[in-house]
Amino acid sequence: MTEYRHLQPLYQQYADMGIEERVAWIRADRWLETADARAALARLEDLLSYPPRDRMPCLLLYGDTGMGKTKIIRKFLRDHQPTFDRGTGVTTMPVVAMQMPAEPVERDVYGELLNAMSAPGPGGDATFRLKNTCRTLMRKMGVRMLIIDEIHAMLTGTYRQQRIFLNVIRFLANDLKVPLICAGTDLARQALLTDPQLAERFEAFHLKRWFNTQPLAQLLASLGSILPLREPSQLGSAAVRRKVLDMTDGVTVRIFRLIETVAVEAVRTGAEAIKLDSFDGDNLVLPLVAMARRSERRLQRQAS
Repeated sequence: MTEYRHLQPLYQQYADMGIEERVAWIRADRWLETADARAALARLEDLLSYPPRDRMPCLLLYGDTGMGKTKIIRKFLRDHQPTFDRGTGVTTMPVVAMQMPAEPVERDVYGELLNAMSAPGPGGDATFRLKNTCRTLMRKMGVRMLIIDEIHAMLTGTYRQQRIFLNVIRFLANDLKVPLICAGTDLARQALLTDPQLAERFEAFHLKRWFNTQPLAQLLASLGSILPLREPSQLGSAAVRRKVLDMTDGVTVRIFRLIETVAVEAVRTGAEAIKLDSFDGDNLVLPLVAMARRSERRLQRQAS
C-alpha cells in the first residue's frame, strides 16, 4: 500500500482502491459530525435523561432546508435503537421519531405515530381508539422522547387543522410526560409561536448556514483528509473556501454534494486532487437544481 500522508491514517487504505470502488466510497452515506450537529445531539441527550414532570421541556430544531436536521435525528435514533427482551416479549423504544403527515389531520398523526412504532396502521378504528392505542403502546414500550420531523408541513392545513394538531402534540407531551422534539424550517418556528402555551415550552436550536469562518475551514480540511484522493487537495485554501460558499450559499447538504461531485470527477479524470479549477470544469454537472440556478444567476450578473 502506498503511503498517503495527506490522509488520516484510518483512511489511507481507501486511496489504493480502484476507480469505481473509490467513487462508491465517496458517494456512500456517512455521518460527519459538525460543531452544530454535536451541540444538537448533546441537547437531545440531555432532554432524553430529563425526569418526568408535569411540564416537560421541548425543543425545536430548525434551519433552512438542507442544513442537516434529519441527519441529526437519524444519528440520534441510531444511538438509541429499540431493544427486544426475549424473556418478556416486550420491545423497549426509548425514542420514537415520526414523519409529519401530509396534512395535520388528527387521525393521520396517530397513524404516523403507530407506523413509527412498527404497529398496525389505522384501519377502520375511530380517532379516539387510535389515540388510546398510541398512548398505551408508548407507555408499554417505555418511550422517553417523541420526535416529529418536517413539522412545517402542518402549514398545509387549514387554520382549524393547525390548531387541532398543536393541541394533539401538546396533549401527548403532557399525558406521557416526555420531551417533544420538533424539526423543521423557520416556518415551523413561526407556526409554534402562534400557540402561546407551546411557545413558552419550546427551546429553539437554530442550525445556521456556514460562513467564511474557522468552522468552515475545519470542515473542508476534514473532508480533504478522508476523501480517497491520491494527491493533496486545496480544500483548506481561502480561495477554495470562498468558491464553495459562493456556489452553495452556505447550505450543508449543498456543500457535501458539491465536494462529492468534484471528488468523483478528480478520481475519474485522474486529477486525484481537488483544486480551485476543479469547480469550474466544463464537464462539471452541479448536483442540485438550487445550485444550478444560483450559478446561472451569478453568470448573468457577471455578463451584465
